[in-house]
Amino acid sequence: MSPKPEVPLRIRNYKTSDKTEVLALHKLALQSTGAWIDSGRWDEDLDHIGEVYLKGGAFLIGEAGGRIVAMGALRRVSYGTGEIKRMRVHPDFQRKGYGQLLLTLLEERAKELGFKKLILDTTMKQTGSQVLYLKNGYTEVRREHIKTANIDTDLIYYEKNL
Repeated sequence: MSPKPEVPLRIRNYKTSDKTEVLALHKLALQSTGAWIDSGRWDEDLDHIGEVYLKGGAFLIGEAGGRIVAMGALRRVSYGTGEIKRMRVHPDFQRKGYGQLLLTLLEERAKELGFKKLILDTTMKQTGSQVLYLKNGYTEVRREHIKTANIDTDLIYYEKNL
């Protein structure tokens, strides 16, 4: 059983009206770890949340004090595989169990959808995410350095059998 967050967090499904706050949280959370790269094609999924995540997956929003402070998503990759994406917690609300709660709920949804395996990636700069995933039974499967005109980052890929 996952720990209860210290501050009440209301979890709900994404609504179209959340888009502006979701984009702001996405950017802020990445900036706080030094992992922010200017917006580009790698962020296009956030312009199409309904199509990418809500058909065969999930996009969860965590609210505290009337504002969005956490989010996480699940999308279908193949019949038996899902991908955890866009796990973000506002820097002021980290280390309160919010990321754990979202991950647990996304894993439960993945099982309901019949996924047998989950995959995900994170950057080397997101050390809190790395700890969370390892603590929850994800196994590192590879690393990759990506360098283009717009991107210079190191990624870690994980997977977990459900």
